Amino acid sequence: MKIILLGYMGSGKTTLGKELATSLNYNFLDLDDYISDKEHSSISHLFQSKGEIYFRRKETQYLNEIINSTEDVVIALGGGTPCYANNMESIISNPEIKSFYLKLSIPILAKRLFNERANRPLISHLNSEEELMEYIGKHLFERSPYYSQAHHIINANDKEQQAILEELLTHLI
Repeated sequence: MKIILLGYMGSGKTTLGKELATSLNYNFLDLDDYISDKEHSSISHLFQSKGEIYFRRKETQYLNEIINSTEDVVIALGGGTPCYANNMESIISNPEIKSFYLKLSIPILAKRLFNERANRPLISHLNSEEELMEYIGKHLFERSPYYSQAHHIINANDKEQQAILEELLTHLI
């Protein structure tokens, strides 16, 4: 089985994905890390040197490579992955995949992301939490129709990591 975690940056996909994989004795893959390894380049460098269209094509190629493998794996998607190239359709139509949207409010996402924005090229130029909240709000407006197609929506607001992990596991066991 493949378990896919999706949601906006800062929603905890990687952190929870590693914990979930350990609990299930599955491997864990962060799709952005997988792409970086395969392309021998950072995601930000790929965007800068080859452009978003190239990146999105490779993202879809590698996502399909992973979901068509026979390996049991927990996969953390990039925040934009569900929104391009019928990626969400490939995820929800595959009976071997369970997908989870880790849903958080805009203020909580902004609070999480503001202090780490220097490590996130898409938001590094934003200088206030207000600007960041506006940016996140715009993206979530565009992305929510895709995210909401996940098999399960986990409201992660005001929940400890362990509680979210337990909720994920109840949908799998």
